[in-house]
Amino acid sequence: MSKLKELIQKLCPNGVEYRKLGEVCDFINGFAFKSSLFKDIGEPIIRITNINGNAVDLSNVKYFNASDYKSDLQPFAIYYGDILIAMSGATTGKIGYYCNKSTAYLNQRVGKFVPNKYILKNRYLFHFLCSKINELYIMAGGGAQPNLSSTKLMNDIVIPLPPLEVQKEIVRILDKFTTLEAELEAELEAELTARKKQYEYYRDKLFSFNVLNYEAVGNSLNNIIVMPLGEIGELVRGNGLQKKDLINNGVPAIHYGQIYTYYGVYTDKTISFVSSQTAMKLRKVIYGDVIITNTSENIEDVGKAVTYLVKEQGVTGGHATIFKPSEKILGKYLTYYTQTDNFARQKRIYAKGTKVIDLSTSDLAKIKIPVPSIEEQRRIVSILDKFDMLTTSISEGLPKEIELRRKQYEYYRNQLLSFPDNKATA
Repeated sequence: MSKLKELIQKLCPNGVEYRKLGEVCDFINGFAFKSSLFKDIGEPIIRITNINGNAVDLSNVKYFNASDYKSDLQPFAIYYGDILIAMSGATTGKIGYYCNKSTAYLNQRVGKFVPNKYILKNRYLFHFLCSKINELYIMAGGGAQPNLSSTKLMNDIVIPLPPLEVQKEIVRILDKFTTLEAELEAELEAELTARKKQYEYYRDKLFSFNVLNYEAVGNSLNNIIVMPLGEIGELVRGNGLQKKDLINNGVPAIHYGQIYTYYGVYTDKTISFVSSQTAMKLRKVIYGDVIITNTSENIEDVGKAVTYLVKEQGVTGGHATIFKPSEKILGKYLTYYTQTDNFARQKRIYAKGTKVIDLSTSDLAKIKIPVPSIEEQRRIVSILDKFDMLTTSISEGLPKEIELRRKQYEYYRNQLLSFPDNKATA
């Protein structure tokens, strides 16, 4: 840090110039490769799912054959050290650094930055963009279906431009920080993964009732009944509720996209609200209800659920179903069951679609649920609540430690990337 201070004092003591991204680098949008022509081998395609905020993830790459396309694909080539950004979907605003020596290609909804090397170091740009991920997500509209405009990105984001020697030293420090933070986080993640596996083992064990193929109508030993979801409570399909309706105060509201991006097993408060006028038009949710997602871009998020434990009546909207439990089942018990492999196998049978996956309310009603006594359900919920607190609560245990380490790193990164504007100090 002392070397950096000396360089700043020597080369830019009065601050640095701030420029729009579009003034200091070019931007290339991806090519619309056809998913129907994806191959198991060939030239790799980088999609939005490969962008995770660090090195580009190559574990689920798709491939193509150049002979399938008449277009010149060279402008969409990606080389070692290129900086990429996800322009839509769940990873919107996240940055990827391409670390592979083999050439890959940009898919649609993925962009590539090409900095002016005479005034902007590539790796400095990477660290700067990583500090703006949340801002970029908000710029894209946030919510369940964000979409980032390259024009807005390049015009609205400004970057401080210290001399190249200063940029180089900042990169050295941040790369060191990144390595140390990644090593520590990997240790914590390994511990958390072990705890999650332990949790999943006991969760599946608790739900492994002695019911033959989940087709029996009862079991004399455990007194277990298996019933379609539609017969153990009322299912109400949500309506309306657009992102523009959400406000900071008012009637509690849960948007379906928040169920797989924010909420856990249950919630006693909401992060969003709507006006009383808007709430009148929407489906109502009361304490103990379960809100289940009907729609997502992937099969994993369809059928995710959250138990509503807010004392005040709330609302939800389209792409979500409200389950109102009967006296036979606890809402939390059902929510935990939606996390099991048995539930996942059943929802895959009924889920429809490719790019957008949908599980209709009528099909959701057909999924079979093992229903032990209320006392047994309470026992199962009590055990799983303890595991859930340990493994997923951001305010308890290992996840909190990981979050603190990330915030510490982000704090120092932001400090290193903050400079006075030399125009303001002139």
